[in-house]
Amino acid sequence: MAQSDFLGNLLPRTSGHLHLLGIGGAAMAPVAGMLKERGYYVTGSDVNVYPPASTLLSSLGIKWNEGFREENLKPAPDLAVIGNVIARGNPELEFILDEKIPYRSMAEVIEEFFIPNHASIVVAGTHGKTTTTAMLAWIFHVAGRRPDFLVGGVATNFGDKSYGLGGGEEFIIEGDEYETAFFDRGPKFLHYHPDELIITSLEYDHADIYPDLASISLQFRRLVNLVPRRGRILVWGEGEEVRRCTEKALCPVETFGLCEGVDWSAGDLHWEDGMTNFRVAYRGNEVTRIRMPVAGRHNVLDALAAIGIAYGRGVECEAIENAMATFQGVRKRMEHKGEEGGVLVVEDFAHHPTAIKLTLEAARTQWPNRRIWAALEPRSNTMRRKIFEKVLPEALAVADSVAIGPVSRAQLLADEERFSPAKVAEDVRAHGKPASAFDSATEIADYLAAESKPGDVVLVMSNGSFDGLSGKLLERLKSKSVARL
Repeated sequence: MAQSDFLGNLLPRTSGHLHLLGIGGAAMAPVAGMLKERGYYVTGSDVNVYPPASTLLSSLGIKWNEGFREENLKPAPDLAVIGNVIARGNPELEFILDEKIPYRSMAEVIEEFFIPNHASIVVAGTHGKTTTTAMLAWIFHVAGRRPDFLVGGVATNFGDKSYGLGGGEEFIIEGDEYETAFFDRGPKFLHYHPDELIITSLEYDHADIYPDLASISLQFRRLVNLVPRRGRILVWGEGEEVRRCTEKALCPVETFGLCEGVDWSAGDLHWEDGMTNFRVAYRGNEVTRIRMPVAGRHNVLDALAAIGIAYGRGVECEAIENAMATFQGVRKRMEHKGEEGGVLVVEDFAHHPTAIKLTLEAARTQWPNRRIWAALEPRSNTMRRKIFEKVLPEALAVADSVAIGPVSRAQLLADEERFSPAKVAEDVRAHGKPASAFDSATEIADYLAAESKPGDVVLVMSNGSFDGLSGKLLERLKSKSVARL
């Protein structure tokens, strides 16, 4: 059966009622927006919906319910979209199953509603996939290619949106290795049918669903196996595990990196006048020169991957250069939250030792003469466990001083499994850097407000809200400044 016939049997192409369970998720909210823009009537349910999801949904006029109840599904929608956080026992899910309401996962909706008739460009990897996807989307937009895209974060260049439906040839999407839904424990990215694929990196993560690195690598090898012979794969050439995943690829594979022997390389890197400058070469021949207003080795690698895909798809160098020079980044990636009393507060999504180290090194590049404070929330399902306790202190010691918050949802982990902020703080001190563990974000805000000085930078790192630490700290810094007057 043709794709269009299948969808036509499910519900009309541009009308019908879709109800999203978990509508406030980082990807679910933009998918709700995409469906609304396609003409569907969209509703949803969730708990604790907060910005940017809440502001996006409100701006689009999408109604959602706080809490899950059977009544939210009356009258019954034409299709329910099930977020991957929704588990059996959820009252709406149980009603859907009892009443045989048609349902799909979010990844299936993307697969069936948006990817057909497009060249699917998928960006996957442990680190950097959000920024790389945003870079790619912006390059294709500046080049006038009108891409459809979905980023796993808020892309500032697109007016604080994380999706676009330009109607062009390409659909650019961040490919997440996390499980799809309660009825599909495979990774979401296997639904995206890549014509071209980027793998930015591959390390152990998601300890709640993957027992080891080998189990994650298997999923990436399965993703590689979906790329057609006419397609192309770009992989980080300095990562041995990444390269191994592509050994059996049937399409061309190109590498990118900052070392010798890769296909796409960057040279003459330097930070000047608030811009990262570097040359891009393909197999030894210079292709373009880039200036971009984001710092750090990791952002250069992300840019190389995006440039490699764009150049290979015929985007002119002038458009690539203009796009990178105006790239504004993604929210919660070195995002400036405010400055009070001469203390700059910056937020970043970093929650893995590798990402934490690279982010702190980027902060050193961007603010070479300022004291860097690192405030870390152990919140991700991997960071909450002891898995990274031995390697994390070295990463944190790149900062001048460290504050570690309490383990998120600590009561759900056994003592022998749970990450120890006090132990990590002790090990950071063994590296010669001051470090302390705290019982709350409020305590950290009080401490940093008292100890920080004009000229300092506080880097708040978490894959969540850190209980509003940035806002609390800025309030205290402002009060401190007022008190001095």
